[in-house]
Amino acid sequence: MWKIEVHLPRSAFYGLGRCAANLILLGCILGRSSEAQEVKTLRLTLRDAVQIALRQNPQVQIASLNIAESQSNQAIARSALLPQISGNASESVRRLNLQTALGRTFQGFPGHIGPFWVSEAGAAGSAPLLDVSAWLRWQASKDDVTGTRADNQTVREQYVQLVVSQYLGSWRAAADVQAAQSRMDLAKALFDQAADLQRSGAGTGIDTLRANVQYQNERQRVIQAQTGLRTSLYGLARLLNLAPDVMIELADVSEFFVTPPSSADENLERAWMQRPEMQALDARIRAAETQKRAVQAERVPKLNVTGNWAEQGLEPTKTIPVYEFAASIDFPLFTGGRIGAQASVADIEAKKLMQELTDVRNRITLEVRTAAAELNAAREEVEVANLGVDLARQEVMQARDRFEAGVANNIEVITAQDELARANDNQITALYRYNQARADLAHATGQMEALYGR
Repeated sequence: MWKIEVHLPRSAFYGLGRCAANLILLGCILGRSSEAQEVKTLRLTLRDAVQIALRQNPQVQIASLNIAESQSNQAIARSALLPQISGNASESVRRLNLQTALGRTFQGFPGHIGPFWVSEAGAAGSAPLLDVSAWLRWQASKDDVTGTRADNQTVREQYVQLVVSQYLGSWRAAADVQAAQSRMDLAKALFDQAADLQRSGAGTGIDTLRANVQYQNERQRVIQAQTGLRTSLYGLARLLNLAPDVMIELADVSEFFVTPPSSADENLERAWMQRPEMQALDARIRAAETQKRAVQAERVPKLNVTGNWAEQGLEPTKTIPVYEFAASIDFPLFTGGRIGAQASVADIEAKKLMQELTDVRNRITLEVRTAAAELNAAREEVEVANLGVDLARQEVMQARDRFEAGVANNIEVITAQDELARANDNQITALYRYNQARADLAHATGQMEALYGR
């Protein structure tokens, strides 16, 4: 009977234990990664992205809430012009000190009256008959609502611009991926061609080596382009306030290569009218001027009427109606300079807003002219870049034919590939500049949401 014994060193057992632990850890990681891979894909056009941002972005929602707040403030200002009515009901016990009530005591009379119960229920009210200052403050609150609405539109325009710019950047990144993938496929075909020629004896090893180097370079560019696309899409998802498990997919990448005519109006007068910043400042200037008049109107007498009516008695079943009605006029005689100072503050605020309006008008003029100039230049760049791509492709085809025919080595092919890569980059950059300039002109003229969100 043979007995075989195998002696393993202690380090081998440690190695087996570590290997088992690694296998368990790998299984846990794979299990978690399979759960983490359950992501949702959302195909978005540019218009879809803009509409989602306008619905879900927190800053846009805050701007909408500001409108509701200003409307509530308007209702508060209006309430000062309306009658105020209140009801009351009470039951109390009273005891009066005659000495303090009449100023002296009477011989033979008690020092107090009561205690006794008093029941009372009724209504009281007041109404302003003439209050010019309150009426002007209500008018100013209406202008504040108009200004807040314009501020809301400003926020919407800004976020449409951000989303459009980010989407255009993602478009550009997707175009980079497409171009890099196409160049990598071409480099792989040229590498296979060089290898076939070498095997048949018509090519050299250096030609195959050069083609392989170029192929690896193009693979690297594909990886970099794909990383840039993913990063850009993450930024777009952040702007849209999407859930972390949602992955965006661009639905209209092909439209990046289309150059439609610009529909934005370059008229400066129209831009001044449509830009919400101008509308907000106009409304705030009117509100400041109205506030100044409201402060000055505090010198005008105010006429009010007040009254109350109640059922009053010592017992709830033995009450009689009591009432009091009055009219009053109120006017300031001396306010310590308060009215004049408040009017001066309102006047200074209006002058500050006028200066801001001039600054915004000049900025809009510069933005419109700059965007129009960049759009015209970008349109010409696109035409030149498209021609450059066509020429570079022809150069690659001719160099490839010459190499295949044995007339030249593949240095010409590699050079032509580099020229094609440069032409692709120029085309993508020119298209991106054109689309961005088109968006900049729409923003400068206050037409971002009208052009991209509807």
